[in-house]
Amino acid sequence: MKKSIGPRAIIQPNPVLIIGSYDQNGQANIMTVAWGGICCSKPPCAAISLRQATYTYGNIQHHKAFTINIPSTSFVKEADCVGIYSGKQENKFETLGLTPVKSDVVNAPYVKELAVVLECEVIKVVAIGLHTQFIGEIKDIKADESILAENGLPDIAKVQPFIYNSAGSDYYALGDFLGKAYSVGRRK
Repeated sequence: MKKSIGPRAIIQPNPVLIIGSYDQNGQANIMTVAWGGICCSKPPCAAISLRQATYTYGNIQHHKAFTINIPSTSFVKEADCVGIYSGKQENKFETLGLTPVKSDVVNAPYVKELAVVLECEVIKVVAIGLHTQFIGEIKDIKADESILAENGLPDIAKVQPFIYNSAGSDYYALGDFLGKAYSVGRRK
């Protein structure tokens, strides 16, 4: 029997994403979000949801661009720190010893040390309530060659992303391979 727990912002899992943006003075900034993911395949788009009170919200509103950087498990402390502190008070790149790289595709920085980055141009902004969703068309994806699979795309085992558990405020590494999508469920 299922028990009602009421409406809550819980879906498991949530990706941990580091969002890159420039402030109005051109200063590179990063912020961690867990409300985000792919939202369209054609054109390829990703969506992130931010509270209006965040520094990144204003940055993205101003420049209409952002990057989505995917941290590996070796960057869990940095990702958590970036989500705790505001770019209004400090330069998080400097504080954490990370390197901002200016995208050659959109007006936003990405994190050199993280292996995968999606460069996004804002195409739609949706005010929902406490959060505003920014939908960005993915203009390019850059990936370190060391994490690419034979098909030329990122290998999740090499990327080693981690997830956020919104029901417990915890981070988890990904689990074991279960089967090939669009194959394991096929009828024989």
